[in-house]
Amino acid sequence: MENLVARWRRELRGTFSANSPTIPQWELDLEKGDDGGYFAPDAAAWAVHGSMTPVVAGIHSLLVQSLHPGAMAGVHDHSDYASDPLSRLAGTIRWIFTVTFGDTAAAQAASTKVLRIHTHIAGRYTANSGEEIDYTANDPDLLSWVHLAFTEAFLATHLALGRTLPGGPDAYVADWAVAGRLMGVPDPPLTVRQLHTQLEGFRAELRCDQRVRDTVQFLKHPPLPRSQQLGYKVLFAAAVSTLDPHYRELLGLYAPRLGAVPLPVRWAAKAVLGVVHLGLGKAGPSEQAARARRRRLGLDGVLGG
Repeated sequence: MENLVARWRRELRGTFSANSPTIPQWELDLEKGDDGGYFAPDAAAWAVHGSMTPVVAGIHSLLVQSLHPGAMAGVHDHSDYASDPLSRLAGTIRWIFTVTFGDTAAAQAASTKVLRIHTHIAGRYTANSGEEIDYTANDPDLLSWVHLAFTEAFLATHLALGRTLPGGPDAYVADWAVAGRLMGVPDPPLTVRQLHTQLEGFRAELRCDQRVRDTVQFLKHPPLPRSQQLGYKVLFAAAVSTLDPHYRELLGLYAPRLGAVPLPVRWAAKAVLGVVHLGLGKAGPSEQAARARRRRLGLDGVLGG
């Protein structure tokens, strides 16, 4: 009979793999390939995506991305996130980890696959100006917005909750510009300053409407197993605490407080992430596969490439 700890670990792993009973084959396949990939073990992208902070960064990123009516239209009109959120999460994780840990051919193929899926995501939305705008998910401005929101979220969350970041914040922005270029993002930022400048250029286009409010409520209360619900509340609060104040105000979210005193949600989140780390294991299958590939290619101990 399965004990409580074993059940918790199974449910936890299932949340990140669409309830796959075994390690997904695509993760094991990252051991294949003919080069070290776009990032080495000393890269900022490897440090961020191989840590636990993406668990919170994903929430942060989805909250910010939802503020653009074009991005929100694509999700609302074409995504089944509400009925099958784990599959959408698993698909996003697959792309992130393949680009981060796979060889260059795998990273390119994963990005091409996403872009191909994007060609079927099209429609119309009403801009803040009142103009009706036709869109596809591969429109350069929407690709830019999603990339910028992702980069900002993963960087801000790691700086708040993570450990050392090799090369500092600029290194992560420059690293993830590689992913932006693979996805057809025009002129992805290479520094934190460029990142914030480009984000500022989208401010007039953002809004919080009923679709966004529905998304926020879903992200607050996703259909997770009971064993994960309390920990998720802490992680959601931590994601809110790492939001830029402008986005937090637009979303109508506030960092938890006891009267005038902010609650230490970041410390609590670090504790929850530590528990999640124990449940998932020291290093994820994607990272282990990447290291095995590098050893096979004689790149063990070769950093920076």
